[in-house]
Amino acid sequence: MDYTLEPIGIIHTPYKEKFAVPRQPRLAPSATARIQLSGQSNSPEAVRGIEQFSHLWLLFMFDQNLHAGWTPTVRPPRLGGNERVGVFSSRSPFRPNGIGMSAVELKGVKQEEGQIWIELGSVDLVDGTPIIDIKPYIPYSDSIFDANGGFAQTEPKLLKVVFSALADQQIGFHANKEQVRAVINEVLRQDPRPAYKKNQIDSKEYAANLFDLNVKFKVNDELVIVTAIERF
Repeated sequence: MDYTLEPIGIIHTPYKEKFAVPRQPRLAPSATARIQLSGQSNSPEAVRGIEQFSHLWLLFMFDQNLHAGWTPTVRPPRLGGNERVGVFSSRSPFRPNGIGMSAVELKGVKQEEGQIWIELGSVDLVDGTPIIDIKPYIPYSDSIFDANGGFAQTEPKLLKVVFSALADQQIGFHANKEQVRAVINEVLRQDPRPAYKKNQIDSKEYAANLFDLNVKFKVNDELVIVTAIERF
């Protein structure tokens, strides 16, 4: 039996592409986001009482990956991209139905000229991702203090990020330079490069599209160097 899902809205985030998106929510706390509800969901009644909860579950579509299909096994980055596990043993975006979920902080709800906006804390979604449902996070049932996280039990190792003189000068002209600097630091310290590139000599210059900027960087051992920051 086939089912049809209609998005209830889209999310707006600093991440303009899949590359450099944190692999889990809350890893880049300065990268706030907001959901723009649509259709019948764009109603004050649909969000009545939601602000009594501190966090929400977002269900969304990996819309940029649907055309690529899926396989029964995947190579999680946390295992170095070399070891295979079952797709249902991972959070791979390449899934049978392309559905993802994230627990995120709720910062508030706004209504502007008939448009309902849900303001959120740190997320791990690409800008424009379709949201298919929102549910409240219930601490007594959703938080399991002695849960086993398998191969992802601990937080990822973080690198140090420094800005070159050129990048430092370029970011100084941005209207939201303090937030932009914080987001760049929080994203790049997680080393967004492919897993097989880590722990290797790598002279390649990479680029991540954040906000309205193309952020260029290199990784030297455990140091991330932001080489340049250019507007789109």
